[in-house]
Amino acid sequence: MNIESKIILAAVNAAQQLYGATISEQQVQLQPCKAEFEGDLTVVVFPLLKISKKSPEQTALDLGAFINDNLTDVSSFNVVKGFLNLSVGDAYWLDSFKNKQADSIGLTGKKLMVEYSSPNTNKPLHLGHIRNNFLGYSVSEILKASGNEVIKTQIINDRGIHICKSMLAWMKWGNGETPQSSGTKGDHLVGKYYVMFEQHYKKEMQELIAGGMDEKSAKTKAPLFMEASEMLRQWEASDAATVELWKTMNSWVYAGFEDTYKKLGVDFDKLYYESNTYLFGKEIIEEGLKKGVFVKKEDGSVWIDLTADGLDEKLLLRSDGTAVYMTQDIGTAVERYKDYHVDGIIYTVANEQDYHFKVLFLILKKMGYSFWEGLFHLSYGMVELPSGRMKTREGTVVDADDLIEEMIASAAQSTAEKGKLDELSEEEKNEVIRKIAMGALKYFILKVDPKKSMIFNPEESIDFNGNTGPFIQYIYVRTRSVLRKVGEAKAYSIKTLTKKEKDLIKKILGYTSALKEAGKLNSPAVMANYSYELAKDFSQFWADHQIVNADDENSKYFRVALSKEVGDTLKKSMTLLGIEMPERM
Repeated sequence: MNIESKIILAAVNAAQQLYGATISEQQVQLQPCKAEFEGDLTVVVFPLLKISKKSPEQTALDLGAFINDNLTDVSSFNVVKGFLNLSVGDAYWLDSFKNKQADSIGLTGKKLMVEYSSPNTNKPLHLGHIRNNFLGYSVSEILKASGNEVIKTQIINDRGIHICKSMLAWMKWGNGETPQSSGTKGDHLVGKYYVMFEQHYKKEMQELIAGGMDEKSAKTKAPLFMEASEMLRQWEASDAATVELWKTMNSWVYAGFEDTYKKLGVDFDKLYYESNTYLFGKEIIEEGLKKGVFVKKEDGSVWIDLTADGLDEKLLLRSDGTAVYMTQDIGTAVERYKDYHVDGIIYTVANEQDYHFKVLFLILKKMGYSFWEGLFHLSYGMVELPSGRMKTREGTVVDADDLIEEMIASAAQSTAEKGKLDELSEEEKNEVIRKIAMGALKYFILKVDPKKSMIFNPEESIDFNGNTGPFIQYIYVRTRSVLRKVGEAKAYSIKTLTKKEKDLIKKILGYTSALKEAGKLNSPAVMANYSYELAKDFSQFWADHQIVNADDENSKYFRVALSKEVGDTLKKSMTLLGIEMPERM
């Protein structure tokens, strides 16, 4: 049993013995002791004043004396304004470290699906996709480490008007260009034509508006938009030439995506394609019409009225019978449940789609699908650069591939300046540089709470000092250097700890609590913060303590064991963020 549980039980017994009152374990408020006070854990006694009928200070003194007398692991206590600060003896921390006694994580054993990435096949992955992929992958790994079966998936948005825009632009201005003929990565090539479409389309709109047409009408009456809409109708009607072009251009994009995913270090267990699931969605729309859940208007479009639920009317099928995003999301959700019978699905999608998911979950509920209760939208804030927000249509996005190359170049420059890798072969050096670059990128993005918007600063992320991936990697490398210098570890026997040794043990034992919290909140930021705090504590320990040259053999080998455990724990926690740890740097 960990010390927190022991103290809580002792407090419950104290309430009975001292005041003749029965309280639950949940009524005992226990928290880490503040740094400015002496102690390891603090009991907040204010909730107990009703049963003690004494002042906060006297209640804390009574409770402290009882716990100190009845729990041998507690060595002393002090009271500060009704807060009971308990000091835990070194023997407990040493025994816990030796036996790796930590919190039980409380394995849930659920079957969960995590959706992330889910790109459109009309453009390459960009910085926004990078945050999405890192979040989804890390949440998947955290949930797996928490004892769940996790299926990593994505829905590839491979159909719709946006796809037709790239196709139409390539037909008009591509002159048969291919990734092979141009030497351009497939997703980048298709993205080029999407931007080209938008540029010509914008010009047509401006001409119509200048001719007296209102902007709303100009958007749908522009010749290019009308051609793209017709192409979508031809695709849904299985026109052979349209479908063949669609397959060809999508294949270029898939090859490009696969290359980028490999660089990002993410993968998937199951792929769903909108070109399939929108058909399932259409079937469900028909079923909903029969049930009276949906209504068909005079123009043939299908809607659901959610005004009674505080939302609005939502389009499900256009008047020409073509599907919208909601159509395929309904079909995808049902198909996934049929395939895996999961206990829950986590959708990793930016907060711009908060309303969309409210509507989706409500529609599934109204259609009678019980699994809707297990659906969760992991809504995350947008990511921007110091220069401002990116815009795909204007071609101002930061491509994922370009950013990765820039990070690698920055990491190479930083390591060259330090000269730490000079002894490595070129191949080994490049591998270390890659790990540093990707560690910097992943950590900088994942350390921010998912709900918050963020500004990604490449220069700050690659810093070897402060709250960065490279700093934590460097601390890990220090722990490995200790092991290389000492060689074989030996037994040790010590009875007392310095404050920084105890702080490290407490931090190591806190791994499972951090993992539990990260899984509960679906927040990799919890593990990132834990990793940084552990690395920072070891850095302070390193500065104040001799390890290899300690005064005696017992201290030496205890500190070697402590260094090894810090390194192992850092590697474990950073792996949950998808970050690889170099052995040298």
